[in-house]
Amino acid sequence: MSFAFPTKRLAELTRAIDYGVTASASPDDTGAKFLRITDIQNGSVDWKSVPFCSAPEAKLRSARLDDGDIVFARTGATTGKSFLIRRPPDGAVFASYLIRVKPTESIDPSYLSHFFQSPGYWSQIEKRTQGAAQGGVNATSLSELEIPLPPLDEQRRIAAILDKADALRRKRRRVIEIGECLSSSAFREMFGRSLGLPEVSLAELIDPDDKINYGVVQPGDNDPDGVFLVRVSDLQNGKVSHAQLRKVACEVSNKHRRSLLLGYEILISCVGSTGGIAVATEAEKGFNIARAVARVPIKDRVLRDYVAEYLRSSSVQEYFRKELRTVSQPTLNIKQISETRIPLAPIARMQAFVQQAETIRGLQEDAAAAATRQDALFKSLQQRAFSGRF
Repeated sequence: MSFAFPTKRLAELTRAIDYGVTASASPDDTGAKFLRITDIQNGSVDWKSVPFCSAPEAKLRSARLDDGDIVFARTGATTGKSFLIRRPPDGAVFASYLIRVKPTESIDPSYLSHFFQSPGYWSQIEKRTQGAAQGGVNATSLSELEIPLPPLDEQRRIAAILDKADALRRKRRRVIEIGECLSSSAFREMFGRSLGLPEVSLAELIDPDDKINYGVVQPGDNDPDGVFLVRVSDLQNGKVSHAQLRKVACEVSNKHRRSLLLGYEILISCVGSTGGIAVATEAEKGFNIARAVARVPIKDRVLRDYVAEYLRSSSVQEYFRKELRTVSQPTLNIKQISETRIPLAPIARMQAFVQQAETIRGLQEDAAAAATRQDALFKSLQQRAFSGRF
């Protein structure tokens, strides 16, 4: 691994690389917040939701977290991911499935934390976990990492630039989250149970000559002369993405003509990433759908768009989660979808909600596009930072 700056092993730059407390999480306030891998989500920790733990005082004292510590996931899907501790609650400790690094004064904690997000770091981690039965990291493997070490003033300059870029991309992501809350809040305000609106099952909104159904059972290989096939991965941001569409052989599609799209259906992902919602348009007319996608035909546009927004709501998504059946993957079935209860309101109110939801989603899409650009910029800055091109 070559870097623009001289390197040192992490062991030379730390006061300690150690493991946390083995204990059980508890809701009872013991004064010792118990940070676990699962408490670190999207690069942040909600300390209010972090549980407590009980352990001998000596153990708690040795595992106490300080400002500037960095913790790493030892194993599992998040192996190697790290988190910089900033202003932890008094008495907070870390769990045994995390490893803590305590930097010395020779390296800026924020600079080191940013390096732990960079390609130069991840390439070293991948080499050290290859062939391991659990694919994990340990204190020894972390201590051997090579860290590029410019002068301390340069470290701080690099960290300040990356901190600003990271803060901006997090704000973009926050806008998307706020949009989701706004949409749910608008729905509760206009159609909450307290308003006493009548409810029907989703099946009751389907035309009598049609039905909710799945798509192609055996999609087979991509057939360039076949029919476009909409899969779960193609349901993105409330629409059908055409970016990675595959085709299924015409003879296979013809066996499932009832699932051919007419351009006005709601599509629901039923296997794996369940509960995803998209609305088919004229652009998808004649496409077919995969077995893992359910087709919900509602011809009336206002009603269809209203139902689609309702199916995205937190209450319906929670209902879907409760109804999931798990064999090899989480699965929704037609019966569960058909029995989903839909509150009905006057057409003008449904139309007003759809317009409001579309406005919010437009803002979210703009924020998502900006966030994608910001992520790309941040990665570019990371690469430049540790290659000495700032």
